[in-house]
Amino acid sequence: MRVAVLADSDTRWKWGALTASRISPDNSDIHLDGYLLRGRATPTARQLQEVGVRADSLREVTALEFLRAMDQEEPYDILVLALVGGGVQAMLHGLAQVWDDTALRPVVVTGYVGVVYEKLADGLLLRHGADLVLANSRQDADRFKAVYDGVGADSSSVTEVALPFLGGASYTGEHGHPYTVVFAAQPSVPESRKDRTYLLDRLVQHARLHPEREVLLKLRSKPGEHTTHIEELPYQKLAQRADLPPNFKLVYGHMGEVLDRTDLLVTISSTAALESLHRSIPTVVLSDLGVREALGNHHFIGSGCLASWDQLDAGHKPVPDAEWVDRQGVAADGSYETAFDAARDRIDRLLGSSKLPPLAPYYTPMTAPGYLPGILARHHLGPDGVPLPGAPASDKEPGAVRQIVRRAARGAYRHGVQRVAPVIRRMGEL
Repeated sequence: MRVAVLADSDTRWKWGALTASRISPDNSDIHLDGYLLRGRATPTARQLQEVGVRADSLREVTALEFLRAMDQEEPYDILVLALVGGGVQAMLHGLAQVWDDTALRPVVVTGYVGVVYEKLADGLLLRHGADLVLANSRQDADRFKAVYDGVGADSSSVTEVALPFLGGASYTGEHGHPYTVVFAAQPSVPESRKDRTYLLDRLVQHARLHPEREVLLKLRSKPGEHTTHIEELPYQKLAQRADLPPNFKLVYGHMGEVLDRTDLLVTISSTAALESLHRSIPTVVLSDLGVREALGNHHFIGSGCLASWDQLDAGHKPVPDAEWVDRQGVAADGSYETAFDAARDRIDRLLGSSKLPPLAPYYTPMTAPGYLPGILARHHLGPDGVPLPGAPASDKEPGAVRQIVRRAARGAYRHGVQRVAPVIRRMGEL
């Protein structure tokens, strides 16, 4: 079975590639081709290695290069679009044009990397048009269908699954090492220096109060790298100014490997909390900065996991609510292996069809004339999904020159985000 994944960041590549392996009806024999959409968050070699997902081929492309590849290469059986909503929408319209007169096309699948706590309607409608829109839990499936039904869009594409990267041994409390507390950092939550410094200070304080414990700050990326979200104030830089105790460490690496030695997982709203709950590891979602939509921790209301650093310092151990956990697709009860059966069955039926229907997104020049053209133009596509006149054909530029220019532009962008923007912001607050 030939499967392609188009991703725009390291986390989405991980989600897309693992999803492809989970949902393929014959997952024992998959040829996986990876395409990395060129942009600000295109993963580095280090990030790809840390993700730990292997592909038979992997290359970086522009949107137009990808569409050209889908038009010229042998058809895939499954295509997973692991992109932001606008990217998914652009590819759906572009692919609809590419496959307009084609009898065979792949089954197109999309979804979300983790917890959906903001822009629910916007993100969902931008993903409408794929054959399968995956929901990572029963709660998400219900919400997704309600949005599609509410605007009169076909909701039959919504398919309940689970996060594809859950796994690992269940927590037993016996690791044979010091009790380990892990704080799973997020690149964009919280945003302000004040809040991020507060969290770092409390983590360090916890290490000082409990010298018998090992306290780890789990980082997503190194300075200069980007993930799905922009990180203006990396914890690494904040930690350089702190007096760190010997039992406090900054760590990178695969989240699953870090969880192998975790006795308490602490976060603001990271998807790592769901990975931890899946393995029955004690998990805390911090309430110190409030329980707010802007932080995403409101998603965990009713989970039994909300607590503050003061409570943790005093020895609090959270007990998750079993009903809440069940609705989140965490599958801590051992049902994880069957979580993808519905998706596999649906894909199997679609692959068995003599001809798949044309891709039909909800957004069209008729339904969203003031919104859709701008979404498509970002990827050099017109309102009809056809490449705009004068769209860059970067695949024809000299390879070495293109690579040098791309690296320079990406470096300048990241420098602006992490160095220049915060300075301008502080100047504006004077």
